[in-house]
Amino acid sequence: MTFRETIDRLLEKFVVILMAVLVIDVLWQVISRYVLSAPSSFTDELAGFLLIWVGLFGAVYVAGKNEHLAIDLLVQRSGPERRKFLELFISGCVILFSLTVLVIGGTWLVYTRFALNVKSAALEIPLGIVYIVLPISGLLIIFFTIDNTLQFLKGHKEN
Repeated sequence: MTFRETIDRLLEKFVVILMAVLVIDVLWQVISRYVLSAPSSFTDELAGFLLIWVGLFGAVYVAGKNEHLAIDLLVQRSGPERRKFLELFISGCVILFSLTVLVIGGTWLVYTRFALNVKSAALEIPLGIVYIVLPISGLLIIFFTIDNTLQFLKGHKEN
C-alpha cells in the first residue's frame, strides 16, 4: 500500500467517524431539547465544530479523489495541449489558494487563538484546536493536488 493510499484510507475512516459523532450529537440535541425538555448546553457548539471538520476533511477527501466540484466544460472541449495547460493552471490556482488561505491564514488563526488563549463558550476548549483543521486540510489538499497533477502529466506523456 502506497503512502497516498494510506492517507486516503485514514482520511475516509476519519470523516466517517466525524459524521457518526455529528449525527449522534445532533440526535442527542433533539432528544434533550424536545423529549427531555432539558437542552444540552454543549451539543450546539460541538455540532458547529464537527461540521467545520467534516466539511474541510470532506473537501480534502474529494480533492484527493479528483471528484471535487468543477465546471470543466472548457477543459472537455479543449485539445490535448490546451487541456494540459488548463489542468496545470487549475492545479496551480488550487495550490495557491490552499497555501495562502488554508495553510498561511489558517496557521495565523490557530496561532492567534492559542496566543490569546481564546476558548469556546460551552465546551471551554481552546479554539486553536478547532481551527487546526485549516492548515492540516490545506497541506493535504496541496499534497493531493500535486500528486494528481503528476499522475495527469504521466498519463498525458504516455498518450
